[in-house]
Amino acid sequence: MAHQRLSPQSVIERKRDGGTLDSRSINDFVASVCDGAASEGQIAAFAMAVLLMGMDDEETAALTAAMRDSGNLLSWPEDRLRGPVVDKHSTGGVGDTVSLVLAPMLAAAGAHVPMISGRGLGHTGGTLDKLESIPGYQVQPGEACFIKTVLQTGCAIVGQSGALAPADQKIYAVRDVTATIESVALITASILSKKLAATLDALVIDIKVGNGAFSQDQHAAEVLAKSIVKVGHRLGLKTTALLTDMNQPLNQCAGNALEIASAISYLTSNKQDDRLHEVVCTLGAELLIATRLAKNHHEARERLQSVLDDGSAAERFERMVAAHGGPTNLLSSAHGVLPKAPFVRAVPAPSSGVVSALDTRRLGQLVVELGGGRGNINDHVDPAVGLSDLRRRGEKVARGDPLCRVHARDEASSAHAAAVINEAILINEQPAVEPPLIYAKHSL
Repeated sequence: MAHQRLSPQSVIERKRDGGTLDSRSINDFVASVCDGAASEGQIAAFAMAVLLMGMDDEETAALTAAMRDSGNLLSWPEDRLRGPVVDKHSTGGVGDTVSLVLAPMLAAAGAHVPMISGRGLGHTGGTLDKLESIPGYQVQPGEACFIKTVLQTGCAIVGQSGALAPADQKIYAVRDVTATIESVALITASILSKKLAATLDALVIDIKVGNGAFSQDQHAAEVLAKSIVKVGHRLGLKTTALLTDMNQPLNQCAGNALEIASAISYLTSNKQDDRLHEVVCTLGAELLIATRLAKNHHEARERLQSVLDDGSAAERFERMVAAHGGPTNLLSSAHGVLPKAPFVRAVPAPSSGVVSALDTRRLGQLVVELGGGRGNINDHVDPAVGLSDLRRRGEKVARGDPLCRVHARDEASSAHAAAVINEAILINEQPAVEPPLIYAKHSL
């Protein structure tokens, strides 16, 4: 006999008063979210109660499991898998092209990567927006096509469908407009519910720290990392979290088509940006070791480098793009098919010295102002605009040397961007102390 479902208000009241929610209470609330019995106001009240009163690991795991089970779970036919199923998630940054290159590298190294990604949020770029700058690329191909591409190509990068963790979509939409995004328990459940629904063997989380990250405080990032790792393991998923630096853009460009072009260059040339390459290989190595595709970090990094050197990672990327409706020959045709901005200008350094700091959040916001992101969900995204050839911290510049290149739709936007860049990139006589690229690792 089915039990009498608890009302949404009774669950909210218990958490509001500092009580601990059992799995029944959480399951009932999530069920009410999914079938519409819980109103948007009640979802908002629940999210605020969780933000203010917190959840312990057991509660967070129960919420994550309930959100995972609110929709379909992907099923992978054992006889068609050539290796483990793995994924990577980032909390968001500027110039972060890791997903675009790591997914095909892992596929070429023997794993399957069903990567469910998101759009730009605030000042951070979205992997889906970047992929949509490729003519024809479909980010919502349907579950059957998604699974087929992962099995045949080894990787696929798509958007979240309504069938996977639908409770997360409903709760997140309310959190986004009710100042409850920062809840560690809700962030943990949102990230892991989708990843668990993909039925993974291992997951690595890249938690950004610094002036271009949502988490500018390392302690807050540590708390989130520990929560994700503990809850992931409670629910049977090997999970590792790395804290990485976002006090400057990870890549030397920011903007949708610019980052696709940069990813192609990364995959096809023998010269990768050092900072980007270090983060890519560190994250990738964790997954190869966790799934026993490599014995140690040295062997894992060698394997990742070999799939770049022999071109197999680039080939996987091109096949993935073609499978999702993009050009079949993107590697050779990218220059001709990727959109380009009509105004490109170099921004000269106002003085000689050393690049001592970059306001990464402001640079990300600038890309949005140029049209490369959204001020609200209905805004059109211009795939061609952005910044390229960004200077790194510690680089010496002479007066008049370019600090970066602005790719804009018109002259007025270009001029505005140049003024912002001169404020966002600081030049001093001496370089500032360089923060570490990898702050910490958390695993069980």
